[in-house]
Amino acid sequence: MPGDRRETVKEVITILERKYPVPKTALNYSNPLQILVATILSAQCTDKRVNAVTDKLFRRYHAARDYASADVEEFQEEIKSTGFYKNKARNIINTCKILAERYGGEVPDEMGELVKLPGVARKTANVVLQMGYGVVEGIVVDTHVMRLSGRLGLSKEKDPAKIEKDLMDIVPRGDWMSVSFILVFHGRETCTARKPKCGECVINKLCPSAFTF
Repeated sequence: MPGDRRETVKEVITILERKYPVPKTALNYSNPLQILVATILSAQCTDKRVNAVTDKLFRRYHAARDYASADVEEFQEEIKSTGFYKNKARNIINTCKILAERYGGEVPDEMGELVKLPGVARKTANVVLQMGYGVVEGIVVDTHVMRLSGRLGLSKEKDPAKIEKDLMDIVPRGDWMSVSFILVFHGRETCTARKPKCGECVINKLCPSAFTF
């Protein structure tokens, strides 16, 4: 029932916010364009690897027009270690061409405009809005949030957009930004994909999946 899930998620947030008091993205960035590029690169890749790549990338490419005019094959080599580098390179370059041509080189600060860009779905758009502009229109749903939402009984859906809708229905709006980060951190540290550490989990009493793995 939605009421039960609302109470559960409130308790989960309260407990995990004590464990992770300063939730924030682990990606390094200093402006909306950088967080956009970093988030596209982060698909199926660790934040640590992305940060290692962007450390060099951000020193070479400063504006949308720099990415837009990049040599595709050379750019692919620069981001190759993040995986799926051909698609990522194509999306970043094409997105930056659009930014340069239609948006004066600026990253849009509206969900409807962001999701029109190549390689930008709601997850990426939410990250850019929250981290780049402090705008919270939804909840970032990555693989950790998807996994924990299912295990905690917060959503039965498998599609990220549907999971986001379920979470938006039960998570207080003021917690939409923080809930993603605390679930991600908890997913990385404790509720891992293959072997969750249920015995040392601080929310195991609230989890219907605890000790069943």
